[in-house]
Amino acid sequence: MSTVAAALVALIAIEHVYILIVEMFLWTTAYGRRAFALTEERAAITAPLAKNQGLYNGFLAAGLAWALIARDPAEAYHLKLFFSACVAIAGAYGGATAGKKILFLQGGPGLAALIATIVAGA
Repeated sequence: MSTVAAALVALIAIEHVYILIVEMFLWTTAYGRRAFALTEERAAITAPLAKNQGLYNGFLAAGLAWALIARDPAEAYHLKLFFSACVAIAGAYGGATAGKKILFLQGGPGLAALIATIVAGA
């Protein structure tokens, strides 16, 4: 189960690097507008906010990566718990306030990683 937990943590780290890229660099492109169902005008207006969101997603990715490379098993466990919980909470909040899709695309994997980490105990 420890391998499953680590794989899920790695998956959500990669997902958050992807979100960072879209929000910080591709927000106003056709790809970014399509990913977030935005008009050209709305994408232009919200671009500064998206860049800020992207930066926060990058911090989540960095924390998740730190959890995977931490040498001390207790530290790694606590980092996995903390950052997986952060992702799950962010997904739940985003699902409630921004769009239901976020609950499943961000919150679901975060919750799965959190549960797998707890079950594995590592």
